[in-house]
Amino acid sequence: MYMRFLKSVAPLCLLGGLVSTAALAETSIWQTDEFNIPEANQGVGVDEDHFYAVDNRTIAKYRKSGDYVTAWEGDSDGPIIHLDSAAVIDGKIYCSHSNYRYLPMTSSIEVWDAETMEHIESHSLGIQLGSLTWLDRHGGYWWGTFANYNKEAKLPDGSPAGIPYAIRAGGNINTTLVKFDEDWGVLESWIFPMELLEKFERMSNSGGSWGPDGNLYITGHDLPEIYRIRFPDAGSILEVAETVPLNIRGQGVAWDHSQPGTLYGILRATDEEEEQGMTNRVVVFGSDVPQKEEQKCRPRYKKDGDDNECRRREKD
Repeated sequence: MYMRFLKSVAPLCLLGGLVSTAALAETSIWQTDEFNIPEANQGVGVDEDHFYAVDNRTIAKYRKSGDYVTAWEGDSDGPIIHLDSAAVIDGKIYCSHSNYRYLPMTSSIEVWDAETMEHIESHSLGIQLGSLTWLDRHGGYWWGTFANYNKEAKLPDGSPAGIPYAIRAGGNINTTLVKFDEDWGVLESWIFPMELLEKFERMSNSGGSWGPDGNLYITGHDLPEIYRIRFPDAGSILEVAETVPLNIRGQGVAWDHSQPGTLYGILRATDEEEEQGMTNRVVVFGSDVPQKEEQKCRPRYKKDGDDNECRRREKD
């Protein structure tokens, strides 16, 4: 068992001649387990008894002991092209999906029954703000990121497009965090600060999951870090509240809400590791992230069973 304590760091950021200092970092995250999971190439989801490793066209179900259960696999010429993350909610696995790295950029939400691993729903988003890389539910709303990239796109025939995989000029600066309603309509959106975009390099925001403390945590594509995000009091640019070193290589992450404070991530095997016979891994972490007390809706605000009046915009 690993007990490798990782303290978060809060660097000084020089922006427009002003020095911004984050609050003294206090979050500790430590590794508790690691499993060899070949399918853990894009992300991971988790529920009470299982975790679900995500590859482009595959979702593999494992017991939390690391024992394989079963998997859903899409055909190489089927409609599922690039799955990117998993959020397991009320017995369903919600996955972000896109046609990465082909133009035009399209996205959808694909849903599986976590018990049977049957594909049961599909919500097409068509051409939106980029390539949907993760989604999660929090505060009565859906949240996710439409990623944009500096990496070159491909034309439908697979040939190089000669332009970045992005909705417009600028590449990954167009990456957008979105708050959705129940019907996947966009309610609000934010862009990412340059300090994160520079860390993403050619890539973008790959993973995201709402923590037990009511804060959003996101990851990049490659770096061994997770970022606690703060929503701005005004304007549309997200802020980095904390940067926490983590034994992952970017990609999808998932907080385990059946065990508050437990976080799942993945380690993609490098080419060198694969030559040595190693494979992708799912990594499990403990943390001192506190559990936020759930706020109950006041009955006088509830109208005909609709909890819209109970919802609050997440600022923390």
